[in-house]
Amino acid sequence: MRVLTRCIAPLVAATTMGAAQAATPVKIALTFDDLPAHSALPPGVSRIDVAGRLLAAFHDARTGPVYGFVNGVHEEREPDSVGVLSLWRAAGHPLANHTWSHLDLNTHGLADWEADLVRNEALLQRHMAGQDWRWLRYPFLSEGETPEKHVAARKLLKAHGYRIASVTMSFGDYAWNEPYARCMVKGDAAAVASLEASYLKAAKDSLDYSRRLSATLYGRDIAYVQLMHAGAFDARVMPRLLKMYQDNGAKFVSLEEAERDKFYAADFKTQATEAPTTLENAMKAKGLPVPKLDLPFAELDRMCR
Repeated sequence: MRVLTRCIAPLVAATTMGAAQAATPVKIALTFDDLPAHSALPPGVSRIDVAGRLLAAFHDARTGPVYGFVNGVHEEREPDSVGVLSLWRAAGHPLANHTWSHLDLNTHGLADWEADLVRNEALLQRHMAGQDWRWLRYPFLSEGETPEKHVAARKLLKAHGYRIASVTMSFGDYAWNEPYARCMVKGDAAAVASLEASYLKAAKDSLDYSRRLSATLYGRDIAYVQLMHAGAFDARVMPRLLKMYQDNGAKFVSLEEAERDKFYAADFKTQATEAPTTLENAMKAKGLPVPKLDLPFAELDRMCR
């Protein structure tokens, strides 16, 4: 009976929290990876167009500052993307480090990864002169494939003055951008409408999922850090996405404000720690089953082929 009680108690707490959560603003810090260029573009759309639409949506929704995490290599690979970072800054939004070439720490040596991190800094310094840009979003969210490498990377980041930008809400938005480009090439309006519907559903499901985990774990909403990408389809749907969040009680806050939530304390540690950095790992640490968030990746991959 005690085992049953231990299993049920967190779920009861989560259910009890429902009414309280509904009455309390849900703090969400929006962050965007892979600036200035992410994924495929549909015909007739430029990287500048994508940035402009995203920034207009932020303005209209009054999001406050939205961090863009930069891979400087994109300006070399796609010269037409030059100008995106200046637009982002002109709109009052900050930039931070995502490494120069989106290098995966889990599959590269620490020295090479550090060099890639540092290579990105001149670009950030130029665009963020006098402002705080020393946040790091791990490419692929890879923090080191061994405990030793994980700790070494944290010490390295501390030495360079960085803080880690965690992720506690994500619905894999990147997966919609390539199908969108394919469907626009084919002129398949019905398929694009289907993409829009599935994107918004996935976002709502992810919001509910993260809130449910937080309620189960802590009996409250943490301040969430939302991972997004600066893609063409993201830009197309962004006004509706932000409205959906607001209709469900969201209050957009800065990354700095969200990271002041005590959940993120482990992000500032440079030594080995058992403190979880994701809600899913926090569930595992407490011996609780982690529910599955179903996302339509296989279906997206098949669309407009």
